[in-house]
Amino acid sequence: MPRSRKSLVIVLGVAAAVLLPAGFLLQCAVLGDRYAGTETVRAPDGARQAEFRPLAACEYGRARTPLRGYDDWQRTLLDTTFRLPRSYEPPDLVPVTEAGVGTPKMTIRRFVLEDLRALVGAAEAAGNRVDVTWAYRSFTTQRHVFDTWTRQRGRQEALRIAARPGHSEHQLGTSLDFKTRGAPNVDEGWRDEPAGRWMREHAWEFGFVESYPFGAEDTTCYQPEPWHYRYMGRGVAAEIHRSGLTPREFLWRLQPRP
Repeated sequence: MPRSRKSLVIVLGVAAAVLLPAGFLLQCAVLGDRYAGTETVRAPDGARQAEFRPLAACEYGRARTPLRGYDDWQRTLLDTTFRLPRSYEPPDLVPVTEAGVGTPKMTIRRFVLEDLRALVGAAEAAGNRVDVTWAYRSFTTQRHVFDTWTRQRGRQEALRIAARPGHSEHQLGTSLDFKTRGAPNVDEGWRDEPAGRWMREHAWEFGFVESYPFGAEDTTCYQPEPWHYRYMGRGVAAEIHRSGLTPREFLWRLQPRP
């Protein structure tokens, strides 16, 4: 073999030895990021956004959400299209009273308690005491809620203000409806009340994100609910907060391709 050709073969061999492991490590890093746990699930950066499909329009379907295991709680997408099965009921539900809020009949997944307790304490220290009006809701309970709104407001209005059974984030056991402690209930005006403002500004610091913010109805598919927060863990909540995305937009980008 001529010297020049032999030298080229050696150079290419060295390059392959360097680049192949690097490519393998990059692939592992991407996959590890995609399937990571509480503190490392991230929104796609600018270089990867082209891989993801545009956010779907708000249509009413009955598709099973693809990530629906109990360990998928951070990535499970529920909206007007995607739903959980009737049988979905987390095995680790505990009373929210263990965090100093709600009533013994209200339950939440156990791993939420620590950050919920911290949020409640911080809100109280800031002079904005909060309480809980709803926590976990089963498929059957959500059906009752939706049917009640349908009787009172008609089906079209019910679809705008309430999730159909299976489509509610409350069924995950990681979502809570808040109010000002001592108040009989809560409404959209809570957003501008002291406790509501505090939650909007600080809840993400404790792992809770507002699922249906004002001005995003076309994106979230529901009317604003300043009281409804979903626990995502502190790391993921911080990612959503920094991204400026609604939770639905953020989760859409994490869903597997069909």
